[in-house]
Amino acid sequence: MKKPLLPKSAIWNMSVGFLGIQAGFALQNANASRILQTLGADTHQLGWFWLVAPVTGMIVQPLIGHFSDRTWTRLGRRKPYFLIGAILASIGLILMPNAGVFVSILPALWVGAGMLMIMDVSFNIAMEPFRALVADKLSTDQRTAGFAIQTVLIGLGAVIGSWLPSLLGDGIKTSDVLPAGFSTVFGDTLIRGLGISTVSDTGGVPQNVIIAFLCGAVILLGAILWTVVTTSEYSPEEINKFEDASHEESGHKGGNFITSIALDFANMPTTMKQLGLVQFCSWFALFGMWVYTTPAIAEHIYGLAPNDTKSPGFQIAGNQVGVLFGIYNLVSAVYAFALPYIAAKIGRKYTHSLSLIAGGIGLISIYFIQNPDHLIYSMVGVGIAWASILAMPYAMLAGSLPARKMGIYMGIFNFFITIPQITNGLIGGPLLRSVYSNQSVMCLVVAGCFMLLGALATLFVTDKDDVAVSKALG
Repeated sequence: MKKPLLPKSAIWNMSVGFLGIQAGFALQNANASRILQTLGADTHQLGWFWLVAPVTGMIVQPLIGHFSDRTWTRLGRRKPYFLIGAILASIGLILMPNAGVFVSILPALWVGAGMLMIMDVSFNIAMEPFRALVADKLSTDQRTAGFAIQTVLIGLGAVIGSWLPSLLGDGIKTSDVLPAGFSTVFGDTLIRGLGISTVSDTGGVPQNVIIAFLCGAVILLGAILWTVVTTSEYSPEEINKFEDASHEESGHKGGNFITSIALDFANMPTTMKQLGLVQFCSWFALFGMWVYTTPAIAEHIYGLAPNDTKSPGFQIAGNQVGVLFGIYNLVSAVYAFALPYIAAKIGRKYTHSLSLIAGGIGLISIYFIQNPDHLIYSMVGVGIAWASILAMPYAMLAGSLPARKMGIYMGIFNFFITIPQITNGLIGGPLLRSVYSNQSVMCLVVAGCFMLLGALATLFVTDKDDVAVSKALG
């Protein structure tokens, strides 16, 4: 029995929650380094603080995948997990920028790092079931379109999260998001802000950032509730009837969950192993970009000394990074609409390879830029790569997985996201100090090179049901 084709409205509804998750995630990505540096972290320590995300992801996502495969409640199979994750993530978003108020109990930096950990655990609890939900609900014919729609909403959520601090502050000027020549055509101000203070008189976290994290918590929880209310899940009995269930798991049926995860890992499909190398290169690059873009732009573009976090220039650089991250996410949201069409013409792996090349060139180009207006061009390339990273590997993977183990394998696939981030986190700081001569921008250049290596590795991936991509638009 084949899974029925779902209306586009149902596919959008099941992915709305990802808009909220990504709004919170983008707030963290664009501002965590800035907040931690403001609370006292050294540039060389940033990668170690950011290790919390991949380490928790490596532990949490396979466990959530394993248990959600075996869960059936009144809410469904996957929905209970991302609802709990959303509640916990919202609490972390509210508390992290307010870490300074806990200084009477613990050092503010410790509290900030602790809130970062809570958010990362919570994002991972919420994120993994969403990937599995799309694979659960959609047939091969709709998976590329389904993951592309998910990417559109991820991009829109990330734009909201990345731009929130600027929108609450002075607003976003045309010159911030378009090359200088366009500002005279469209006017000086694109979106006026609310005028909330963007610089703290005490050198702490600015008020616009604190309120942005509060708004992000509300958006996150609201979006998750939308998906919970509007989306139904197939029962275990229905799943067993679908033809995708004919991809039986290897003969293992019993044992505890650790043994089960270990055996599933050992028996992962060939396509999953091939995609593992692609993911390693891509996420090593992304981790470097997220951690080091703020200090790189502050030092390389604005000429600030390393760890000069108290000057107004550092906050200006931090606000600009938020805008730039919003731009690459906006590009990814637009490009995601085109992904099913491009994949139908040239295949998913070639689409992904070309997209990673654009991202690699975008990251490397930052080294050659002196005018901050020109950073927009770099973000276009990054946005193209980001859209494909969020969609194509999962679309290629899903066709090779047994339906009854979709959750666990999506969780195990996360190893290939977390291990490269852990690797970068461990070696990034020492390399910055000893090899890159404290030039943070070199971390972005190396990230771009890894993105290009990922593009090459993609060419060797076997996409079993790529022939079905041409039907995705139906």
